[in-house]
Amino acid sequence: MNFETILGSVDFLEFLRGKKATFLLSASVTKTCEIPNISQAGIPGKLYLTPTLDVEFLCTKEVRSLQDIAKTPKGVPTPALITRAIHELNPFSNIEILDLGMEVIPKINYFKVHDFDIKASENIANGANINAFEIFQKGLEFGQNYKTNDDYVIIAESIPAGTTTANATVKALGYECEGYFSSSFKNSPNDIKNETINKALENIDKNDDIFEKLSKVSDNMIIFCAGFILGSRVNNIKIILAGGTQMASVLLVINSILRSMEGEIDSSNIALCTTKWINKDKNSNIKALLEQLDFPINAYASDFDFAESFHPALKLYDEGEAKEGVGCGAALCFASINGLKKLKVTKKIESFLGV
Repeated sequence: MNFETILGSVDFLEFLRGKKATFLLSASVTKTCEIPNISQAGIPGKLYLTPTLDVEFLCTKEVRSLQDIAKTPKGVPTPALITRAIHELNPFSNIEILDLGMEVIPKINYFKVHDFDIKASENIANGANINAFEIFQKGLEFGQNYKTNDDYVIIAESIPAGTTTANATVKALGYECEGYFSSSFKNSPNDIKNETINKALENIDKNDDIFEKLSKVSDNMIIFCAGFILGSRVNNIKIILAGGTQMASVLLVINSILRSMEGEIDSSNIALCTTKWINKDKNSNIKALLEQLDFPINAYASDFDFAESFHPALKLYDEGEAKEGVGCGAALCFASINGLKKLKVTKKIESFLGV
């Protein structure tokens, strides 16, 4: 197992080889996921449960708010299996949960769940109805005050329909993004997504400032994580954004906030890690999104795939289904720099499915 450098240099990730990491999972719901067929990140009609189930499985290897793990209609199991497998083989020092608007509280004990009193955001087609400045401030303060005894922090996300809200966010901020965003589907429902995004953008007034725009078209995860990363610069914490085009949108929000304030950021201790399935996806372009940043960024993609698996549900990942989520890309890069072999990771993931 290895990784590919998308942007920047290999040095950042190599420096972290063998070092300790805290894993933060941002769990959130946007009611955009209630639009039929817009996302397959979970069980149709119950996508609001996806972040709850992901938290439960990541922490305990069980789901407790439903009878079985969340799968797409095609039977693709949640990428939480990948992250959990790596945690079992080479544990993160710590897993903490950021509740950024879950509708169902996970049934877990002992694990730290940070409650920020944030409600699920609304369907962006009708206006997300977020107090973006307030959520950004909460992220900023959390980042400024966050302490870790580990060498770096991995921040991941679980938010169904998040690629749609991320796309709307980046478009509202004026970046080029046509065809750049990934989807949990192999064949993205672009008609549904585009109709939703266009409806969202109609709510924006030309005089809206950045936070007014974000309040209408974005989601809690993007806004909070942007604040967290900016706040964490006070302590110069090394941070890996765990995800694909959604985490690229977090960086672009930071970029726009800095532009509006005529500010700067030392991004040398920030990186993004994603999966091969995102990096090689012909229907999206994470590199093109990241290249629009005014600051340099290190970005990497794991080369892991399921070539050594015979499980039909897992093979669907290699065919373009699911692709990323629950920090699995960063977890796979973490596995690479901690010496885990592809076959061992594959077998551990298969064991969760009864293989």
